[in-house]
Amino acid sequence: MTITATQQRVVGVRFHPVGKLYHFDSSAFPDVQLGDYVIVETTRGRQLGQIMGIIPPERSDLANLKPIKRLATARDLLLNKLYESKAIEALVRCRELAAELGGFEGVKFVKAQYNYDGSVLAFLYTAEEGVETSRLRRRLAREFRARVEMRRIGARDAAKLLGDYGACGGPRCCSTHLTEFSPISIKMAKEQGISLNPSEITGMCGRLRCCLIYEYEQYVEAKKNLPKRNKRVGTPHGEGKVVAVNPLKGSVTVLIDDTRHEVMQDDIVPLEELRALEEKAASPCAKEGGGVCDCGARIRPEKPEVEAEAEAEADVEQATDVVEKPKEVRRRAKKRGGKARRSPGKRRH
Repeated sequence: MTITATQQRVVGVRFHPVGKLYHFDSSAFPDVQLGDYVIVETTRGRQLGQIMGIIPPERSDLANLKPIKRLATARDLLLNKLYESKAIEALVRCRELAAELGGFEGVKFVKAQYNYDGSVLAFLYTAEEGVETSRLRRRLAREFRARVEMRRIGARDAAKLLGDYGACGGPRCCSTHLTEFSPISIKMAKEQGISLNPSEITGMCGRLRCCLIYEYEQYVEAKKNLPKRNKRVGTPHGEGKVVAVNPLKGSVTVLIDDTRHEVMQDDIVPLEELRALEEKAASPCAKEGGGVCDCGARIRPEKPEVEAEAEAEADVEQATDVVEKPKEVRRRAKKRGGKARRSPGKRRH
C-alpha cells in the first residue's frame, strides 16, 4: 500500500544530548510516542535515536524523508550503554597510537563515539591544518574490529563535546541548550558597546562568544530611535553633545558645560534635523520656476498689503469701466436721436 503525503507522520529524532533534530517518517509505526527509542538508517550507518517531537509534514522535505527501521529493544539499549562505557578506553588507545606513529603533533583527539551495536567507531579531532589519518585508521580498525571513521570538527564543536564552564562562570551554552551554532561577527559586540578586548568577547573555544547574538537584535531596534554619539541635541538642560547611548534604558548621556546629564528619549530635540528642515523651507523651490509651487516643498509667502491694495484698486477700475461705458454710449445715442427728430420741424416753419 502506498502511503500518501497526507498520511505521513514525521518525527524529530535526536542521537546525542543537546544535538540537532533529524526528521524521519514514522508512518509505519503509528503508536510511537515522545521519548521512545528507535533504530534509523543514516549516512553513518544504523543509529539509535530518541524521538523528541512530532513535526508537521509541511515543515519537512517529504520527498527525501527516510523511514524508521524499527523500535529499539531492551537489548539495543543495553548494547548502547556497554559501548558508551568503552569509548574512553578507545580514545586513550587512539592517542597512544597517534603518538607512536608520529605526525599528529597539531592534532587534538577530543572524543570517541561508538554506534549502538559497536559496528562503527568514530574518532573526533581538531587540527589547524589537514592531517593524513589513513595509517592510524587502519591500525585502529584492526585493533577494535570495527569500521573506524576519523572526523575533523571545529573548535566550537569540540567545546560542545567537552562541556565544562564558560567565561561567565556558568555551564557553556553550547553544552546545555544550543543545538546549532549561529554566525557571530565583531559587529554584534560593537552594537552592544562591549569592549573589543579578546578576553571580553571570546569564549573558551577561542571563537567569538555565542551569547553575543542573544540581545543583538534588541540593541539594534532600540538604537534606531536614539541619536548617535557626538551629535548635537537639545535637552531640557540646554544644548549639548551626546557622549553615550543607553539603548535598553531608552536614554542618552549628554555633555553640557562639562556636566553630564542623562536624558530620556522623549526629552531629546534633534537639532540637526530641525535646522536642515528650516534651511530647506527657506530655500527656493527647485520645481517652482517662478510660478506656483506644486511639489509641496514650501508654501509661497503672501503678498505685501501695499501690492494687494494696488491690485484691488486696479480690479475696481477695470470693473467700473466695464459697467459705465454702456451708459455713456446710451446717452450719446439719445442726443443724436433727439437732434434727428427736431430737424424736420425747423424746415416746416
